[in-house]
This record gives sequence, C-alpha cells and structure tokens, in this order.
Amino acid sequence: MKIQGPNQSGFNPYTKQLKQQADSQKASQRQDKLEISPEAKRLQEGDKIQASRQSHVEQIKAAVQNGEYKVDAEKTAKKMMDFWS
Repeated sequence: MKIQGPNQSGFNPYTKQLKQQADSQKASQRQDKLEISPEAKRLQEGDKIQASRQSHVEQIKAAVQNGEYKVDAEKTAKKMMDFWS
C-alpha cells in the first residue's frame, strides 16, 4: 500500500528534530565574550603604584635594611588614638 500522494514529495516527519539540531549547532559555534566595565578598569588602574609613592617605599625599605629607620612611638600612639576615637 502506497501512502504517498501527489502533494507528499517534500514531506519530512523529522523537520522539527532537524531544526533543533541545527539550532544547537549554531549555539555551540558562538564564542564567549568578556567585557570589563569602565568602573572595573578604573579600579584596576587604582592598584598601580605611582612613581612618587614607589620611591618613598624604596627609601623606607633601604632605611630598614640599613638599620637607620627609627619609629617614633609617641607619634604612632597619637595617630592610633586619633584613628580609634
């Protein structure tokens, strides 16, 4: 028994399944993107040490290594008290 009639030549019962497979292939071909917001970029730049700050840190490191760095205990205590009160 033949089921095919004159209008059945382009009929494909698996059209929906083929469309889903094609869509999933398109989705797998997409690439991931990463965008960094201007706020995040600004925060990253804030982590960079300025040249003047870097030179000050180097001077303190050299003084500590040579044993020439002295801490003023009273000034430190005053700063701590000002901070906490």
